[in-house]
Amino acid sequence: MMNHPQKDPVTITDVTLREFGQNVPAESLPVFTPEVRVDMARRLADAGFRNMEVFSCVNPRVAPAMNREHIARIAAGLGRIEDVNIITAVPNRAGYENFLSLGLGRDGYNHILGVFFSAVEAHNLANLGRTIKETLQEYEAVLKDAAARGIRVAAYVSGAFGYRLPEGGEVLRPTPQEINAHIDWYLELGAETVTLSDLQGVSDDKQTAIFFEALMDGRGEGDLALLGYHPHHMSGEEAVANSMAAYKVGIRRFDASLGGTGGCVTGAPGNQPTELLVKTFHAGGVSTGIDEGKVRSLALL
Repeated sequence: MMNHPQKDPVTITDVTLREFGQNVPAESLPVFTPEVRVDMARRLADAGFRNMEVFSCVNPRVAPAMNREHIARIAAGLGRIEDVNIITAVPNRAGYENFLSLGLGRDGYNHILGVFFSAVEAHNLANLGRTIKETLQEYEAVLKDAAARGIRVAAYVSGAFGYRLPEGGEVLRPTPQEINAHIDWYLELGAETVTLSDLQGVSDDKQTAIFFEALMDGRGEGDLALLGYHPHHMSGEEAVANSMAAYKVGIRRFDASLGGTGGCVTGAPGNQPTELLVKTFHAGGVSTGIDEGKVRSLALL
């Protein structure tokens, strides 16, 4: 096991607006308006967040709140927020073309392009409708084009800790070697960060620590700064406990959502609560750069 300082500051990315938005039914859109989402994003920035996910270029048949008109209004309403990285996820080439046509690239609103696939074939088929190989082939062209345009990229590997099959409950777990291969693939194509998701909360804190330790045995010390952790879990407290375990072995980038809202459209549970994660880090003497009181107030909205 590597030895790392225990009080290093962390970077927290709030994913409330994207992941919660992906699960909002069409009948709730008159309440969850673009203006509400812009206001929430600005409040998150005011609370100290320098990384946030506000929407994704996915098919509105899957996520009605992510329709093109709403995305355009949100992007225009936010503009460029100084010193804040807005990450927009795209699931495929069509999503990337929407990203470009909406002016989200470097010469427009300068969003970071988020790309993702699952490390487990069964989940990738359920979530993206194609095989991992097909996904990587499509993304390779996307990432090369993004690099040519100077667009920054944040990458994600879903199901990195495993995927529980709907039938029978068997958990399929990728090996650390497989995950390292995915990380290398992303980095070689220009990704600045790679975030690993425990899609369904299939690992506890001990398993999470063991996984990251095994992962880092095959990587250089400098790679720690590039890796992030995105836990989903039925229990926000257990998700945060997993994050503390990841922190102890050197991970310094974490995704969270206000009130633990959100999840995956394939039915995964919600996220670790942003307000609880910030509170727990602060109680342990770890700096987040975030105003704990403002986050607590935002979580009550």
